[in-house]
Amino acid sequence: MNATATAQRAKGPLVWLDMDQQALDDAYDQLVYAPNRDQVHKRNMFNSDRVRARLGAPKRLAYGPKPIEQLDLFATDKPNAPITIFIHGGAWRARTVKDYAYQAEMMVRAGAHWVGLDFDGVEGTNGDLLPMADQVRRGVAWVYNNAKSFGGNPDRIFVSGQSSGGHLAGNVVTTDWSKYGVPANVVKGGLLCSGMYELKPVRLSKRSQYVAFTDECEEELSSQRHLDRLNCPIIVAYGTYETPEFQRQNREFAEAVKKAGKPVTLLVAEGYNHFEIAECIGNPLSLLGDAMLKQMGLV
Repeated sequence: MNATATAQRAKGPLVWLDMDQQALDDAYDQLVYAPNRDQVHKRNMFNSDRVRARLGAPKRLAYGPKPIEQLDLFATDKPNAPITIFIHGGAWRARTVKDYAYQAEMMVRAGAHWVGLDFDGVEGTNGDLLPMADQVRRGVAWVYNNAKSFGGNPDRIFVSGQSSGGHLAGNVVTTDWSKYGVPANVVKGGLLCSGMYELKPVRLSKRSQYVAFTDECEEELSSQRHLDRLNCPIIVAYGTYETPEFQRQNREFAEAVKKAGKPVTLLVAEGYNHFEIAECIGNPLSLLGDAMLKQMGLV
């Protein structure tokens, strides 16, 4: 069912804001609003192969004991270079960071190291999001502790994420880092693209069929509830062809950060859907790529 058909059908009892269950389910189902998902993903894989052909294979390094707990490092030749850590999306399900290497070249050419994290999908955690958030947080801590070993500057670490990766990046920038043995300001800036920052409506949607939401998960991983932990400037971005809920989530999160007195920039990419906007992260001429480079002091 497309978005127009959804709007025309008879509405049932309201479940969240002005949405009934069908509308809420559709608002957290990207294919309803962006049916070209598979096409875009094939394009991403194609362009990632091309980047590896130009830059060479990345270093594959372990940040934890599980086989999945590894990262891809595309290193720049600049000494003591800043580091950007990318957290991929995929509805919290199994995806691998090798399909997002297309984003690395922009950073490497600009003089930064690009790190892409691999981590479990909910298929590997019995539906629990908390271990996934812990994995990406441990990945960031590992990069901080090991940055100098690959020519990186531990005092210039930035994060980015898109979709469910945007949600996890939101968790990263609102982490109590004392639990991980690194400074509270370990992250110097973030790009949170098309993420989810309040999990209550997500829990009410059909995503609860494969995500084991609990009160603890909803509370701990709703980053909008933990802005007191936010210690860096962030960029929040979404596309105008995203679902109403994803647009609202990003607008309201940016507004909440602003009201909390923290530095935030809201970017709205005209004409992009949920999957297409991720391609902007690796494009220096795009709204997002340009903003990331400026945030990292690379322009």
